[in-house]
Amino acid sequence: MTKAEVVAEIAEKTGIEKIQVQHSVETFMKVIKASLAKGDNVYLRGFGSFVVKRRAEKTGRNISKNTTVIIPAHNVPSFKPAKTFVERVKKNVKVGE
Repeated sequence: MTKAEVVAEIAEKTGIEKIQVQHSVETFMKVIKASLAKGDNVYLRGFGSFVVKRRAEKTGRNISKNTTVIIPAHNVPSFKPAKTFVERVKKNVKVGE
């Protein structure tokens, strides 16, 4: 499902105009990104958590040049679904029904 499809479905189910839904969805994503960029996690009860994970420094290999490369420690965004969300997906039940 694409962002456009999400917007269309929300607009259809709520009766709100697509342009307003699109603005809300994009603002939601901007808030999540900004929060993670600051190092803050976002917790959405019943849905999941957007968290920042720290990757330790490690040694990698550049196969084409046959050299070792140090990959510095860095942060990566991650999503951890809520337990109830995972259970619904396992049962193949559509979320939102």
